[in-house]
Amino acid sequence: MRFRWSLALPQPLLAEQLTSELKISRLLAQCLLNRGLSEPALIENFLRPRLKQLADPFLLPNMEAAVTRLFLARDRAEPLVIFGDYDVDGVTSTALLIEVLQTLGWTVHHYLPHRMDEGYGLSQESVENCLKRFSVTLLLAVDCGSTAVQTIDWLRQSGIDVLVLDHHQVSSPAPAATALVNPQLGIQPSSRPAFTELCSVGLAFKLAHALVKRGRELGLSAAQDFDLRPLLDLVALGTIADIVPLVGENRILVSIGLERLNTTRRPGLLALKRVTQSPVQLSTYEVGFQIAPRLNAAGRLENAEQALHLLMARDLAEAMPLAQNLDAHNRERQKIERSITDEVIGAVRARFNPQTDFVIVEGQLLWHIGVVGIVASRVLQQFYRPTIIVGGEGDQWRGSGRSIEGFDLASALRECDDLLVRHGGHAMAAGLTVQPDKLDALRLRLNDLARRALKPEQLQPALRLDAEISMADLTLERLTELNQLKPMGQGNPAVQLTARHLTHQRPLQKMGADKQHVKLWITDGIGTHEAVWWGGGNESLPVGQFDLAFAPQINEYNGRCAVQLKVLDWRPA
Repeated sequence: MRFRWSLALPQPLLAEQLTSELKISRLLAQCLLNRGLSEPALIENFLRPRLKQLADPFLLPNMEAAVTRLFLARDRAEPLVIFGDYDVDGVTSTALLIEVLQTLGWTVHHYLPHRMDEGYGLSQESVENCLKRFSVTLLLAVDCGSTAVQTIDWLRQSGIDVLVLDHHQVSSPAPAATALVNPQLGIQPSSRPAFTELCSVGLAFKLAHALVKRGRELGLSAAQDFDLRPLLDLVALGTIADIVPLVGENRILVSIGLERLNTTRRPGLLALKRVTQSPVQLSTYEVGFQIAPRLNAAGRLENAEQALHLLMARDLAEAMPLAQNLDAHNRERQKIERSITDEVIGAVRARFNPQTDFVIVEGQLLWHIGVVGIVASRVLQQFYRPTIIVGGEGDQWRGSGRSIEGFDLASALRECDDLLVRHGGHAMAAGLTVQPDKLDALRLRLNDLARRALKPEQLQPALRLDAEISMADLTLERLTELNQLKPMGQGNPAVQLTARHLTHQRPLQKMGADKQHVKLWITDGIGTHEAVWWGGGNESLPVGQFDLAFAPQINEYNGRCAVQLKVLDWRPA
């Protein structure tokens, strides 16, 4: 058994009440309860997200101060520079704000740091390089800056006001920006569920909303007819790519944003769709695994300017060469990533002790720092341990970490502050800079912290199952109803179910060029369904009577729709 099965506790009375009030199935009711939704009014909003459900942007901390300073700059004809980040969240945020501010009458420049030369965030070196290019007295940092205390102090002493629009953890003390717009600072309780999960492109949209709202109050003609809705394709793209929870305002922005993505006229996105040969209707999967990686590829290997230029391209003639170039960068990125991943997994496997190794820390001279975060994710999937991968050259290596539930990586790195040059991030993902000779000490310290924080059972991935169900209950009608839970992702996972005491209705069949996949026909004696186990060809296959964990899906082939089960795991009945 590869997973630790965790079946949600049935709540028949509450489910029956929701079924009656909302005219929904018991299965959908149970799935909603599993996602913390029990109030009919909240469920109605969840199942039917609308833009009118978005809260007032001025409820965000320091939004008023940011808008006031920006309008002062507009009144003075004072230029500003948007200092972004090189990932998809940072690039979409920058593109969105350039479009809005220029349309509303600001003079706007932009600067994206170079991952290799300048590193992450609002570093002293990157800011000095930015100011050599642009003579400004106002800097808007987007998707970074919440821990840049020294850099922002230096900017203030240099006569430059700084606005920070960011969602990462805030340092203590917080940087003394003119306005730090970050939901991590705490917000009014009435809006807390809506704001706390926003990423930077979501915050950029809130800032745009606030600017348009204030512009209309001031009688600004450009604001009167400004339509925010066409910006939602960028918002959906950045939000999905940043893997933030698809709940609260994120759910609204991505739901409506996906509709915009599927009808977008933005040349850069049309070019990306062509290059990736995406389906007509994009889901979170295609955005997250086809569109976003190509935009990320530029910032991982070189500079993110190409990705920004693509999003801002005026026509397909300008956009197509950029999209094709990003596609080539992505193929190169995949090749580098595979090489390092194979090297790391081989090295770890040779000495891995599951009883004592709670955290994996690996580093090597010249490992490409643009892909170490992806490599960390791959290694975590293989061993299910918090993983940090670092690389680079010289006396300072940079890296990324990914964590598992129950181990706050950003907090753990704070406990290792004396071993690190710098660090920051979230509970589940973080970045760091470390001297190579401190790597062994870092590994020992983190393992000690993890052994105290994690129980042995937490080192086996949990498989969360929404309900136990019979084969006969899995109908197209039922699966179509479950589609109301979309968009699914972090915080709103895909529905996963279990069925018990199953047998093979006919012999299983291996598929694929290397017979790496398996197709099964399973029955509980009443209903029968086709199931596919992607990558299951080399796994131990179910025999006799067995229980199955699976994700139900609708398989469309040659115009025909049928229920198909995606196998997640099995165990003897």
